[in-house]
Amino acid sequence: MFRKLIYLSSFVFVLCLVLTSIAECADPGLVAWYRFDGDALDSSGNELHGTEMGNPTYEVGVFGQAISLDGDGDYVDCGLDPKFDITEFITVTYWIKVVAFDRGWNTVFSRGDDSWRSSRAGENNFMEAAVGGTAGNWTYGVTPVDDEQWHHIGWVYDGTMNYLYLDGEIDATEENSGEITVSSFPLYIGENSGATGRFWNGLIDDVQIYNRPLTQEEIQIVMLSSAGDYPQAAGPVPADGALHADTWVNMGWRAGDFAVSHDVYFGDNFDDVDAGAESTFQGNQTGTFLVAGFPGFAYPDGLVPGTTYYWRIDEVNDAEPNSPWKGEIWSFSIPPKTAYFPDPADSAESVDADVQLGWTAGFGAKLHTVYFGDNFDEVDNAAGGLPQGTLTYNPGTLKMAKTYYWRVDEFDIVETYKGDVWSFTTQGAVGGPNPANGAVDVTQSAILSWTPGFGTSHEIYFGSDASSLELKGSGNLGSESYDPGQLEWDTTYYWRIDEADNANADSPWTGPLWSFTTANFLIIDDMESYNDLDPADPASNRIFNAWLDGFNNPAINGSVVGNANPPFAEQTIVNGGLQSMPMSYDNAVGKSEATLTLTSNRDWTVNGVNTLTIWFRGSSDNAAETLYVALNDSAVVNNDVPDVAQKGSWNQWNIDLQAFADQGVNLANVTSITLGLGNMSNPVAGGSGMMYFDDIQLHPPAQ
Repeated sequence: MFRKLIYLSSFVFVLCLVLTSIAECADPGLVAWYRFDGDALDSSGNELHGTEMGNPTYEVGVFGQAISLDGDGDYVDCGLDPKFDITEFITVTYWIKVVAFDRGWNTVFSRGDDSWRSSRAGENNFMEAAVGGTAGNWTYGVTPVDDEQWHHIGWVYDGTMNYLYLDGEIDATEENSGEITVSSFPLYIGENSGATGRFWNGLIDDVQIYNRPLTQEEIQIVMLSSAGDYPQAAGPVPADGALHADTWVNMGWRAGDFAVSHDVYFGDNFDDVDAGAESTFQGNQTGTFLVAGFPGFAYPDGLVPGTTYYWRIDEVNDAEPNSPWKGEIWSFSIPPKTAYFPDPADSAESVDADVQLGWTAGFGAKLHTVYFGDNFDEVDNAAGGLPQGTLTYNPGTLKMAKTYYWRVDEFDIVETYKGDVWSFTTQGAVGGPNPANGAVDVTQSAILSWTPGFGTSHEIYFGSDASSLELKGSGNLGSESYDPGQLEWDTTYYWRIDEADNANADSPWTGPLWSFTTANFLIIDDMESYNDLDPADPASNRIFNAWLDGFNNPAINGSVVGNANPPFAEQTIVNGGLQSMPMSYDNAVGKSEATLTLTSNRDWTVNGVNTLTIWFRGSSDNAAETLYVALNDSAVVNNDVPDVAQKGSWNQWNIDLQAFADQGVNLANVTSITLGLGNMSNPVAGGSGMMYFDDIQLHPPAQ
């Protein structure tokens, strides 16, 4: 679930070679970096050095030293360099330690009061960030920071959202759009250059400014990396998953903290790059960039439109025993020659009857031919249409509750490229399929449901052959669900709901064709079924009513499942799908655990499954407690990593089911699963924290 960013490359990046050190070109998006290790110099290589104003001093910081500002005239003037004229995307990260919030809007940094800044949120004890000129200017945090402790703040504007991070975790978000105002005021650190007198009273350390949006993982890397704690490469450019609109590329990255050189792998096959195949190895180098798609470089004939490329950076330091550090696999794609990004999106529902169609032109396309109709085969086989130069098409007023198909062929002066057939359904038709259309890894015991359209009755068609669906039943308005029974593993199923209303002349209505694919594993709980409905509602399924915690028995169980307010299931910090389970723990009482009683999928021997997989995520602020899982309230397996609760990213825990069988569990009849922190059998008082759990699954042996 990423946004597609189009990067129009420039060979200017090669100029990074002239910088004086590898570290200075570690991230091409880094504009300025103020370490405050006894001075206000810029460590980015861009020479954007600050000038100390007033009488700031330097004290022990998070990393090295930090600048200490007394709130009475001390600040740093970083000037008006055009590099600070950031208009599209921005990230600023910094460490702060508040001495006193002694006035409204105590400011950490400010490019005037009309551009980008971050400060105390008015008279509150939490932080805010702002991007002037955009639709959603201000973003207020929610967590107090005036506790005389160091806190890391990360603030990101990515063109659609503001994100405010506190100590590596999301503290607040705000929808936003538009271009950032370029201020006539300089950048100040510790004061507002456009609304003076808002001095910072406290310490500031390690201010980093980027002209690109960093991900949460990158924010966490920045938070750790100045301490020399992050050995992997990070900050890929193009961004991971980006759409790159050119047939050559210059790739860059931020070096790991211990790296002396870099092993670079690049190719168009994920598995080959992952395995470090010889064909993908581009060599060991000291620079943090790689050019491809030019003669003399990788892919000398150019990158191929419609192709996804994968790359990996392994960091090397022969003096370190843990070297090399294998990097993550990143990717970017070259746009296809065919049209893409249809508007409405493919399979869109409830589309207005007066819709205007649009799309993104294929790579190099000059002319476009549109085919439109209500029959898939006719649209797919159509030919001889009239080309046009525009990227929109008006099909006229359409019928309600009807599925339409369309195709765009692209011509680049040399060749015509036939497009995919897209579809959409106008308002009044059935919609909202659950599982979602095209969903994968769906449980084998799925219950199908949908949102009704104009009809008062419906017929259900279902099967594994899209061309010959079977009529499975019928029903009336108010009964929009169907249980197909136990489904096969790793199988694609198709279904359609046709509606009728004898009082409507346009009846009946043939519904759109939907599909989903079942998982090749057994889903115990993916956290997707939980909702926030009132308990009196028969459809209510609140997460803490399924996973029973210590809320009603806090003297012996320190866990609390779910957020305090709706949505009770976590919808931002997720591993897969749309939700995860948040669980706070307080082991002052010895242990914290939550238990799910299984009403289905109790046979843990089907299809030869032998591994229980649990995805979890902790936080660096958590107390280091043992993570455990128990079956049937008896057999316990502990995670053997002592600080596992402090892992601030998603982790996969694989457990051999034999470990439970050896403790007497009948794997053919598992009645409950418990997730906990501490010592289940011998509770000992401990610390507290917050954990997230997701995607609990059973897997067969790897093929």
